[in-house]
Amino acid sequence: MAPLFFLCFLSVFSLASSASRAGEKTFIVRVQYDAKPSIFATHKHWYESSLASVLSTTEAPSIIHTYDTVFHGFSAKLSSLEALKLQTLPHVVAVIPEQVRRLQTTRSPEFLGLKTTDNAGLLKESDFGSDLVIGLFDTGIWPERQSFNDRDLGPIPAKWKGQCVTTKDFGSSSCNKKLIGARFFYNGYEATNGKMNETSEYKSPRDSDGHGTHTASIAAGRYVFPASTLGYAQGVAAGMAPKARLAAYKVCWNSGCYDSDILAAFDAAVADGVDIISLSVGGVVVPYHLDSIAIGAFGATDRGIFVSASAGNGGPGGLTVTNVAPWVTTVGAGTIDRDFPADVKLGNGKTLPGVSIYNGPSLTPGRMYPLVYAGSQGGDEYSASLCLDGSLDPNFVKGKIVVCDRGINSRAVKGEVVKKTGGIGMILANGVFDGEGLVADCHVLPATAVGASAGDEIRGYINAALKSKSPATATFVFKGTRLHVRPAPVVAAFSARGPNPETPEILKPDVIAPGLNILAAWPDKIGPSGVPLDKRTTEFNILSGTSMACPHVSGLAALLRAAHPAWSPAAIRSALMTTAYTVDNRGETMLDESTGNTSTVLDFGSGHVHPTKALDPGLIYDLSTMDYVDFLCNSNYTLNNIQVITRKKADCGGAKRAGHIGNLNYPSFSAVFQQYGKHKMSTHFIRTVTNVGDPKSVYTVKILPPSGSVVTVKPDRLVFRRVGQKLNFLVRVQVRQIKLSPGSNSVKTGSLVWSDGKHNVTSPLVVTMQQPL
Repeated sequence: MAPLFFLCFLSVFSLASSASRAGEKTFIVRVQYDAKPSIFATHKHWYESSLASVLSTTEAPSIIHTYDTVFHGFSAKLSSLEALKLQTLPHVVAVIPEQVRRLQTTRSPEFLGLKTTDNAGLLKESDFGSDLVIGLFDTGIWPERQSFNDRDLGPIPAKWKGQCVTTKDFGSSSCNKKLIGARFFYNGYEATNGKMNETSEYKSPRDSDGHGTHTASIAAGRYVFPASTLGYAQGVAAGMAPKARLAAYKVCWNSGCYDSDILAAFDAAVADGVDIISLSVGGVVVPYHLDSIAIGAFGATDRGIFVSASAGNGGPGGLTVTNVAPWVTTVGAGTIDRDFPADVKLGNGKTLPGVSIYNGPSLTPGRMYPLVYAGSQGGDEYSASLCLDGSLDPNFVKGKIVVCDRGINSRAVKGEVVKKTGGIGMILANGVFDGEGLVADCHVLPATAVGASAGDEIRGYINAALKSKSPATATFVFKGTRLHVRPAPVVAAFSARGPNPETPEILKPDVIAPGLNILAAWPDKIGPSGVPLDKRTTEFNILSGTSMACPHVSGLAALLRAAHPAWSPAAIRSALMTTAYTVDNRGETMLDESTGNTSTVLDFGSGHVHPTKALDPGLIYDLSTMDYVDFLCNSNYTLNNIQVITRKKADCGGAKRAGHIGNLNYPSFSAVFQQYGKHKMSTHFIRTVTNVGDPKSVYTVKILPPSGSVVTVKPDRLVFRRVGQKLNFLVRVQVRQIKLSPGSNSVKTGSLVWSDGKHNVTSPLVVTMQQPL
């Protein structure tokens, strides 16, 4: 332990001394693995010597982190010129600028069909994931929560090599047989922001935000009863893999999650012995060799570790999906069959639907209250319409229900602004971009959220009342918790959508999972709304985001790995994808919450996860490290770029045999055609499936071709004689040129299903026609 703390101390000390150098940024440096000269005692000494040779000052070189498991190299603060000089050194493979990532912010086990009373099924088959370790990269954890108790758990798995880092606020008793590891990584954060303010956040694994505690309990929380948030969503709280072990890696701080720290966490988690890594953070999409999450995830996957990551909350627009590397399982968000209705009753007699979680002092029943739109108060109408801090006129809003537009600041903070300025209630109205997607928040005053159409109607009512000189009035009707909502699931409006901005030939997101209004554990000292004014305490909170969807899949992956120890990360993802469903509880294709229209594979990928079916998928599409290398070769990455990702010198000789980029053995098919004047175009996919079902089974193919395409599969029948047998098939897609304006595209979708009468192994099939500019 001592060397670790000494290294951190030195790093922080030297960083503080050089904080004044202007124009510096953090860079992550990939170094050739076996190049260290013998004159250097350690890799760190060698790195410091390399840094000293390019620094423009006489200061001692300052290393932020060194990496040696998923990545070989170090991170440091450098000027742009120093970074360029460092790149010229013969042993330096790449110098990567750091990104700052952001967090992507029960009934879900029951909704997913995970019932403890079943005599068979995924929970029983996997013993609730008892020997598996899930590593959570997030804001830390609140270890005292009952979701993390270790009652009746067996000894810590012998393979575990991790540690529970103790601090003044995270004692040695914080870890147990459930929470078996806790570490924190802050050097990258301090390199950019200076010394941490320990009065506002914990310099320890302890969670001062709530996000990490919430996601950890979704993945692997124990059964806790009773559980609720302010009286809402009452019942039993449980994670996906209730007996799985947890290791918390705190990489996110008040100002974000820094790549150098995230990469250090990957390095540690792999060395510690985790089986699953869950990462509910994201940022902009960049090429894989410049993406630290993609690089760290490759190293983890290469060691057999399943990595799941949130798709992002940039929806409902297209091309918004993040964490798109094909070795990462990318998770979007859907609704469950539970909501929290809170209607708006207007003075004209109309009632409009909304959602809210509020149990504080309520408005007087039967009384109507003055209603105003914040954006019509005069002055800076834009800031006021959004209810930004300091934008509201107390004389305008005092004693009234205030309509605030969604955007810029957080939804709960808008309520805090209204309350501080004297308003007695808030209606949070979606804009056109948000559509009809609603998120229930724990508000600090009587409030509800309404969709774009209801928002327009309310503002129209206010304007009409002003013209008629009869004041607009309203009140709220809070209806508590409603179960068995139809339709469900629905693709959440905020859930990020495809196509994949980096590799359109790989469909992303892969799947969706519950991510709207999810009940999970919550720390002390943080109000459920997350705003400073909120002094309420709750053991559980309800949050929404792809951040909540990702740990659902992480926990399910732990159950599948426990039930099938030999399955690779790609096999687990394949099982989840090919058994996913696309119909809701009405029997119709899932809807898109933002529009109310039918959703598509660009919204939900292969569909919504179905854990019980994933236990026995019949066939899997497996992948090895070399398959990913061939994919990178066929993606026109240079040998140097590939080495940055894979740590090894690549041989692209086999890539030509693999064919083109779309021939990665992925469980989905995405054909992209550029229309350069050709009237007829075609492409093909080669796939290999492995039998994990019945020894002697015969699968026949059913094709639903995308509109305007001809799809053939050869052979159309696969005859298996044993478990583990692999068979190949070829899919040919033929299309004709269509009329498109320059720069536009057309996306059509279909599916390909292999069936033996017992299993249906389903893959989405997407055809994209693009007209170049």
